[in-house]
Amino acid sequence: MATIASSFTFTPQRHALFDSSSSFHGTRLAPPSLRFLSVKSDAQPSISVSASSSPPYDLKEFKFEPIKESIVSREMTRRYMMDMITYADTDVVIVGAGSAGLSCAYELSKNPSVQVAIIEQSVSPGGGAWLGGQLFSAMVVRKPAHVFLNELGIDYDEQDNYVVIKHAALFTSTIMSKLLARPNVKLFNAVAAEDLIVKGGRVGGVVTNWALVSMNHDTQSCMDPNVMEAKVVVSSCGHDGPFGATGVKRLKSIGMIDSVPGMKALDMNAAEDAIVRLTREIVPGMIVTGMEVAEIDGSPRMVCFLLFPFFIKWPVLD
Repeated sequence: MATIASSFTFTPQRHALFDSSSSFHGTRLAPPSLRFLSVKSDAQPSISVSASSSPPYDLKEFKFEPIKESIVSREMTRRYMMDMITYADTDVVIVGAGSAGLSCAYELSKNPSVQVAIIEQSVSPGGGAWLGGQLFSAMVVRKPAHVFLNELGIDYDEQDNYVVIKHAALFTSTIMSKLLARPNVKLFNAVAAEDLIVKGGRVGGVVTNWALVSMNHDTQSCMDPNVMEAKVVVSSCGHDGPFGATGVKRLKSIGMIDSVPGMKALDMNAAEDAIVRLTREIVPGMIVTGMEVAEIDGSPRMVCFLLFPFFIKWPVLD
């Protein structure tokens, strides 16, 4: 019985998945030239792949350059220690690398004279911005935040009052790759901000530790932390949770603010406007942004990702 063998060939012809008439805007994707061919055969079912050019190297002869294990250790250790020395006293420390923190860092670091350190307790920065609501892929972004997507070069599906990114990870991965390539930015992930440095009624930095140590202080002997001094601390720790709203909760516990009422029930239209309006220096030396604003002001919760860069930079730069 005849069977079908499929092969891939690269041609400039049709494939519905890559329709160039897509409604996505921004940086246009290069259209792949891919199509499927059906080939009659009496052999067993098989799939073959063919390309228009040969590989640039012989895989049978491929070999990485040799390296000593100690060199790998020294390179990682030396560079990380130099980063810790460089950013021990810096311009801005941003606590929390979710969409608010990343957007803030992106805007501030456009000025090459502003040194920005980002503290993120997770190994994987990005917070909840890797997915949309309820673990779905798409991210809905209300205008005018689409202007920021244009700047980053992210494609989206444009609607009347909003745009849709087909996968939230496109935003997070793109902004991180552009941000971390800048020489005046350092991300310290897997690092937690355990406390604040406060002198004379002004926040002057953060107390840091490895995140796994911070999560397990009650299971081991005391492990003292480290510090990072800063002219400004931006707290973008998100809404309440194990590592959420830690900045404002600590301000309350040391008596620098009166209360943290927590966010109200969801109202997207009211919430996003409130975040823009209420982002501010909450105490001398410390600015609060993102969902942490809703926690301290009792404003509604929301599903908001990309309004932050339009308003976060002015209080920090001032």
